[in-house]
Amino acid sequence: MMKSKSELFQQVRAIDPVSQTDRIVDVWLENGRIKAIAEEPIADYPADTIVRDGRGLILGPGLVDLYSHSGEPGFEERETVASLMEAAIAGGFTRVALLPTTNPPVDTPATLSLLSAKVDALSRVQVSMWGALTRGVEGKQMAPLAELAGAEVVGFTDGQPIANLLLLRRLLEYARPLAKPIAIWPAIPALVANGTMREGPLSIRLGLPGIPVDAETAAVAALLEMVAQTGTAVHIMRVSTARSVELIAGAKQSGLPVTASTSWMHLLLDTSAIAPQNAWGFLPYHPSLNLAAPLGNGGDRQALVAGVGEGIIDAIAIDHSPHTYEEKTVGFQSAPAGAIGLELALPLLWQKLVETGKLSALQLWQSLSSSPARCLQQEPASLTVGAPIEAILFDPKAAWTVNATSLHSRSANTPWWQLSIQGRAIRQWNYNNLQGGDRSHG
Repeated sequence: MMKSKSELFQQVRAIDPVSQTDRIVDVWLENGRIKAIAEEPIADYPADTIVRDGRGLILGPGLVDLYSHSGEPGFEERETVASLMEAAIAGGFTRVALLPTTNPPVDTPATLSLLSAKVDALSRVQVSMWGALTRGVEGKQMAPLAELAGAEVVGFTDGQPIANLLLLRRLLEYARPLAKPIAIWPAIPALVANGTMREGPLSIRLGLPGIPVDAETAAVAALLEMVAQTGTAVHIMRVSTARSVELIAGAKQSGLPVTASTSWMHLLLDTSAIAPQNAWGFLPYHPSLNLAAPLGNGGDRQALVAGVGEGIIDAIAIDHSPHTYEEKTVGFQSAPAGAIGLELALPLLWQKLVETGKLSALQLWQSLSSSPARCLQQEPASLTVGAPIEAILFDPKAAWTVNATSLHSRSANTPWWQLSIQGRAIRQWNYNNLQGGDRSHG
């Protein structure tokens, strides 16, 4: 933690989804708070103020990740809580919510306290824990939800499909009075079977088992019917198909209490990235393109981007899923699903969606900050004069290579490994955190 000081950023681009503003301003920070924001040059400031040229830089509220995997406890060779926090800081995230898929899983207050103690000792970013919906996240028996709610989990999810629809219905009924977020990954395991990529002409040509669209959409439809009957608010996670976007749009129009998220990689990539010839320079059949949910077809990706722009898809989740070199250095079909993303999401989304005009800067920042915070029932950070600052400074032109030297994560399972990208979070202020902080990364 660095000592608080007076700093003035001149002519920085300030993006704030809460106030729906995107403008060039001077921003004066003092003692961990925003002292002033002005479109005219700020001239009245203490003599010891550090004045910085903010031209070309972006100041925005800290990013919020709805769900990611921690390797610790149980899989520390993949990721520790400490390395995950460093990756989050380097990627511009001031808040992260961890899935209960550790070993042991976070399905009792005792296992929750185990992980909470580790998080509290480090206090690098604001970390929340999801509690499991079922014991062992196995989808067979309800976890002690009331006890977990009393132990202050941020909400409930298995991070896995729940195949037993009767159990899912009972979970929604029981969890409703607990008033915590409930996140469901809609997928029908019997339809997923041994599939590893989205079903279609390309899966046939590549000889990879396909996962049909209705493995997701049938589960979404069933879930929405349960929401309509129980009135329980639900967050639909890992949306990956155009038809799911349509179903969720209809549910929202009819007033159902649902929110939704997709992963950052599903907005950038589709099944064509897996093919031997692709526009990204990836290795063919890259095992880090084996994701859960699988990458959609081109139409799915376009519908997801449009869904984010229209607010049908509320949030972009990182779903950071670290795996070791040995786990991922296998054939595409044998690789465990998932890829890392905390350090890569903002620069690649900015480069490929904002700079190409597919999303506005405000739309992207909202889906990565204020909207996921609201999905977690948290107050979103904003650039408010007088408030403690929870923000990042982002350089969209900073070029860097994704490698062992530049990454803070313990794992390297990303198709962008050894490739050059543009954009990096270079500062983070997190004075909403219990211990506060001002951290720099280059």
